[in-house]
Amino acid sequence: MDAPHIEDTGTDHAGDVDDIRRVIAAAEKAFNDNDAELLVEHVASNVTAVGVTGALLAGRSAVLEASRTLFAGPLRDQRARYELAEVLFVRPDVALARQHATAVDTEGAPLSVGHTMTALYVLVRENGRWWVVGRQNTLVQRA
Repeated sequence: MDAPHIEDTGTDHAGDVDDIRRVIAAAEKAFNDNDAELLVEHVASNVTAVGVTGALLAGRSAVLEASRTLFAGPLRDQRARYELAEVLFVRPDVALARQHATAVDTEGAPLSVGHTMTALYVLVRENGRWWVVGRQNTLVQRA
């Protein structure tokens, strides 16, 4: 049996991509401003998130608490620029979005720190807006 190609090709998703781009922009602003509440603004209550260390966070409250701790500690002085790399709609109301992050200084200039981060978001459209139900962060080492 051949594996199916699962993709929603019958819907115009231009507006949805713009909405998802705003979700990613809010995450970038939250990271750069150390704002844990903004970081979870688009996160569903039953989110599953995996950080770059492999730690699993189950639920919005766990993401909020971990973000508060990280923003007050090791991530306090870090900044990043997020780029929406790709969005794949597997159903009209389900999207996979890949986001790349580049470490930057306070002026927005890229830092040469030997790595970047990529994240895979699983988003679901519910009640007229997009919610993050899953996120997997991965550090990418340069060769």
